[in-house]
Amino acid sequence: MAPFLTLERLTKTFGTHDAVADVSLDMPSGEILCLLGPSGCGKSTLLRLIAGFEAPTGGSIHLDGTDLTGLAPHRRPVNMMFQSYALFPHLSVARNIGYGLKGLGRAAASARVDELLRLVRLEGFGNRAPETLSGGQRQRVALARALAREPKMLLLDEPLGALDRGLREQTQGELRAIQRRLGTAFIIVTHDPSEAMALADRIGVMDKGRLVQIGRPETLYERPVNRFVAGLLGDVNLIPGTVRDADGALVRVETALGPVLALGEGAPAAGAPALVALRPERLSTSSADGDRNALDGHVEASTYLGDRIRLQIRMVDGSTIRATLPAGAGLASGAPVRLSFAPDAATVMAA
Repeated sequence: MAPFLTLERLTKTFGTHDAVADVSLDMPSGEILCLLGPSGCGKSTLLRLIAGFEAPTGGSIHLDGTDLTGLAPHRRPVNMMFQSYALFPHLSVARNIGYGLKGLGRAAASARVDELLRLVRLEGFGNRAPETLSGGQRQRVALARALAREPKMLLLDEPLGALDRGLREQTQGELRAIQRRLGTAFIIVTHDPSEAMALADRIGVMDKGRLVQIGRPETLYERPVNRFVAGLLGDVNLIPGTVRDADGALVRVETALGPVLALGEGAPAAGAPALVALRPERLSTSSADGDRNALDGHVEASTYLGDRIRLQIRMVDGSTIRATLPAGAGLASGAPVRLSFAPDAATVMAA
């Protein structure tokens, strides 16, 4: 089956700066794709290129078999929802939602608005003014308006950025549920890794205009391709060393803490410097056996977090490693500890 959206070597240059640099990706229909990265990485520019608000310097955009590259925004079967929501303050909720439906006729437009109000759970709010709504309600009005003309794809630029934490988490579930009911492809721009992992079928990580890695959230979290992706998606220990050899999918790395065995698809060649990426929660204090790695140190600091404890461990070489263990682990400051982890809990990457 052909991809629903294809970006091929898409580039946007401002002066001498490549805001988007040679980005290629395929996206199936019905997917939620989150573009994740820090401010200035190019994710919003990429969204604007797909919407037609920016013209590419190079490359192409195809959606559902149609070349969109040179089409004006109003001729593209996509719509964009902005972070500010951009609701018209002088129009009611219903008139905001129906703003782009004037060509349908009054009865059809009214029926469509009612349908969308039910979809976003705002029945009875049609006559309200936007200023009387909560932030989450305004977000849902903006979403309904963006969906009114039934676009083939919806582009959302930081759609939850204006909400407080509790409301943002609640709205994440609502947004995903609406997308699942409609089956419309969503591309969501966010700088929040937890938001991307909660919403996305796949995440595309961007850095300095380039698409660094794309894949399912668990793949990017467990198997990052470099230290940037590893650090962006959560706390990680990066243990430096030198690649010794490989045994199938496993790579042996010599480190100051001793030899380490970890997964190494795409790892550097033997003799090259490397990093072993290891999430704190993948460490344990169980007895090491023949297929596990063991690291010795002592507890330098312990933080109680309810169901778990976060430990800072001073290792034998003077470095520190962070470990997250069950709250009943019972390790006090100064206590010796042997940490272990399975080879498939860690990834070897280029230093």
